[in-house]
Amino acid sequence: MIFPNRSFDLVTMGQLMLRLSPPGNERIARSDVFEKNVGGAELNVAVGAALLGLHTGIISKIPSHDLGQFMKGTIRSYGVSDDFFIYDDAPDARVAVYYYEYGAYPRKPQVIYDRRNSSFFSLSSDEISPDVYEKTKCFHTSGITLALSPEIRNTTIEAIKKFKEKGALISFDVNFRGNLWTGDEARETILQILPYVDIFFCSESTAKLTFLKDGSCREMIKSFTKDYPIKAVFATQRTVHSPKSHSFGSLAYDAEKDAYFEEPPYENIDVVDRIGSGDSYISGALYGLISSGGDVREAVKYGNATSAMKNTIPGDLPQSNLKEINAVIEDHYSTGFHSEMNR
Repeated sequence: MIFPNRSFDLVTMGQLMLRLSPPGNERIARSDVFEKNVGGAELNVAVGAALLGLHTGIISKIPSHDLGQFMKGTIRSYGVSDDFFIYDDAPDARVAVYYYEYGAYPRKPQVIYDRRNSSFFSLSSDEISPDVYEKTKCFHTSGITLALSPEIRNTTIEAIKKFKEKGALISFDVNFRGNLWTGDEARETILQILPYVDIFFCSESTAKLTFLKDGSCREMIKSFTKDYPIKAVFATQRTVHSPKSHSFGSLAYDAEKDAYFEEPPYENIDVVDRIGSGDSYISGALYGLISSGGDVREAVKYGNATSAMKNTIPGDLPQSNLKEINAVIEDHYSTGFHSEMNR
């Protein structure tokens, strides 16, 4: 897998969201206080990769009012470029919002979305800076963005084709959401873009339920590369013991080497906030691929570690730099003494 020599290692595209959460384990229905955070699947990927050392940016459209400026400031503080933001000056410009309530066994976490008709919904292809296509090594987006509306779907597919035409590698995460579209709609749309995709993220359950695959996880992820020119497929594997305890690992297939890669999972993670942990996996995997020149084994190693760490951090956005992730990986592989504190 060869990445072109470009100024941006990774550019993503997606809707930015304002997350409002009651503190602790309080309920949405009765809390008078909500903590605000910035998130969004593609933003989470861009932030995680930037923290690990990649030069990243994101294509999105946000209001020019104070909430948009809050988002812009937060994103810039993580080292993600705002060069490709589009600002909405319309009087009714709005940000996408979602409410998140933490879970505690047997009560599951819950999410309430208020994301429709935000500024991002009006994003058109001619608003995207044309020089982004030639500045980018790898472009990433997800099924969430494709599912938002037919107009955004068309804009996104056009962007994928333009990035591909200019030589960027295309990364895509299925990230299926049943409250946005049906499995049939997702399958029909995503199969249209798979001829352009180089790096594909699809969980085992999604391969079965959305793409109607059968067989073992290895057989299912390899089958995508038989039908399409995909270079690498990644399937995350999460075991939920309770809202506060998960185990996490992944399986990857390298089509160019006809080889599978996996490692022992991170067991019994002490979950503080699972939101964004799948996106963090992608940020680590893409860092591993880009920094190593396409080594899928490195992608699995960094993907698993960054996802495991994000589960322990509140908010959507990851917070771990390369030094911390390397220490986590070293501990994961070490069979000797493990200190219980960094000091």
